[in-house]
Amino acid sequence: MTKKLEIYLSGILVLFILLFGRFYLKTDILFFRLLVGVGLGYVLTRAYMGFAGSVNRAYITGSTRLMKTLMLMFFITALFSTAVLFNADVTTFDLWVNPINAGLILGGILFGFGMSFSCCCASGVLTDLASSLPRAFITLVFFCLGVFIGFPVQNSQDWINNSWFSTETGEKIGTKGVYFPDLFKFDGMQGYLGAILVTGIFCFIVVWISNYYENKRKAEGSYVGYFSEKIQDLENKKVIEKNEKKEKNQGYYYNLFVKPWSMKTGAFVISGIFVLLMGITRAGWGASTPYGFWFGKALMFFGVSPDSIESFTKMSSKPFVLPFFEHPITVQNIGIFLGALIYLLSAKLFVKTFSAEFKISPKLGIFYAIGGLCMGFGTRLANGCNVGALYTPIANFSLSGWIFLVFLVVGGVLGNKLSKKVGI
Repeated sequence: MTKKLEIYLSGILVLFILLFGRFYLKTDILFFRLLVGVGLGYVLTRAYMGFAGSVNRAYITGSTRLMKTLMLMFFITALFSTAVLFNADVTTFDLWVNPINAGLILGGILFGFGMSFSCCCASGVLTDLASSLPRAFITLVFFCLGVFIGFPVQNSQDWINNSWFSTETGEKIGTKGVYFPDLFKFDGMQGYLGAILVTGIFCFIVVWISNYYENKRKAEGSYVGYFSEKIQDLENKKVIEKNEKKEKNQGYYYNLFVKPWSMKTGAFVISGIFVLLMGITRAGWGASTPYGFWFGKALMFFGVSPDSIESFTKMSSKPFVLPFFEHPITVQNIGIFLGALIYLLSAKLFVKTFSAEFKISPKLGIFYAIGGLCMGFGTRLANGCNVGALYTPIANFSLSGWIFLVFLVVGGVLGNKLSKKVGI
């Protein structure tokens, strides 16, 4: 495939997405969800961002730049979300104020452990389908299995659904979690001033710890840096002054469609997309639950009845029999994959990246399967993944997101230590 053909295909893909969304999807909100997914997938790929890397990069290379960037994104998103939530009846929103319990802790550990094996997360596996198909496909299949077998546990166990601590809003919306604005109603800003300050303090603490860890790795001589971050550094004009003439000769196309974005740029764009999503759909970003529905649909394709699936999962069979492109999060997830594909094609990188990781060993395949299974099952215990249990709860001022982060890191470190011992 020539590079020109990749460019043409990216244009055709964009046109297809617009026509598909306009004339095939049943509602405008589904079309909107598709475009949100495309935007998220494009930004995650172009800015070399992914939640899994926050732990993996730090452990393997010593770089905590992604973790610090995520803290910036979390704070900005929470700050901007106030524009949507202030003076509103928050009980009309699908707030991800998740319960705080043993499920959150165990789910965080399992998810972190799994993402260290598969080098991706619930949203990252979708972007990786466009660039690292074998690894991403194996991970996704077992991720779907993990979610599916986790449904009956999630839907029947009090230690996953009840919360050790809860506030007024958590009780009202039924999740029984801790909503920070409830704790600061005296601040004259309906509690949002205090909630923003607490979120900022938590972000600062994580950044401080990250800097301490990175400086320690540098002092020990074990800091090696991360490849994609080095690429982004090379795009900094202060670093490549000698290449400025060459960059200008590459023309506008390079700057508009090929040049990697900094992670900070990605953080700001994703924050904007998130707040837009909150304002229009009254819900945050979720990704993992539909994976279990996909697995159930596959079982029905091979003859398993909806009643059997309902009996096993201890939930209604409606999501499993709903047409594929009528589930909003499914449509959004497909958009994430398509957004990643658009960038790789328009940047003339698809063939290069796709072929680089096409072959994997059986040993690696087993580890990707274990990683996917752990992540999928972990999402049911924690009531979400890196977006549903981490990013969205933090943006929704939920204490659960910060607790999930702590145990996500614990699981990620354990998984990386084991991977290192077995030579992965």
